[in-house]
Amino acid sequence: MMIAVGVGFSTIALAAGTQVYNPQTRTWSNYDRTAAYRYYRQHKQVPEPFRMQVVKFRTAEKPGTIIIDGNQHFLYLVQPGQQAIRYGIGVGREGFGWAGIVRVGRTAEWPTWTPPAEMVARDPNAAKWAGGQPGGPDNPLGARALYLYEGNQDTIYRIHGTPEPWTMGLDVSSGCIRMVNDDIIDLHSRVQVGAKVIVLMQGAALYKGV
Repeated sequence: MMIAVGVGFSTIALAAGTQVYNPQTRTWSNYDRTAAYRYYRQHKQVPEPFRMQVVKFRTAEKPGTIIIDGNQHFLYLVQPGQQAIRYGIGVGREGFGWAGIVRVGRTAEWPTWTPPAEMVARDPNAAKWAGGQPGGPDNPLGARALYLYEGNQDTIYRIHGTPEPWTMGLDVSSGCIRMVNDDIIDLHSRVQVGAKVIVLMQGAALYKGV
């Protein structure tokens, strides 16, 4: 799927990641962390397709449902009248491993981040937060978090903010589904606990129990 990115280039999501097309040179190039960071530094925001916007969206799911298209790096919040609010996302290693239907089990403002034991063991920076990093602008979970549950069980998957807003549209090394802090604050304000969440991810395994 090709989408416009401001003036001058388009993007496409491939198995190897996101690429951008420059119509002046008629060439594709990888939209990697370096290119994304450079764009963010220059424009103080992410490319236009990854900014929050209302789009046409045909679905049988009821308003309030979240649908995540991890391959295209979009999250949709279904609205009445065959529309949705679309947000850009970054997808971490944990996010790419699964697909299925879950629900928002709980939410948190400026959540505490507790690194997993294997990260604590290998990363000195994570080790100092073994007991939990308090919420704040440098916290990996960002300004808000939606915790995804299957039944009454926490799946360990999250939709959360990030202190690295330039990573929208990218496959990143850690985390699950990350959003710009302003966007996760907006999504958090609109979503009810119990909301249905559908995760689409090509080649991913279905979550246990779905």
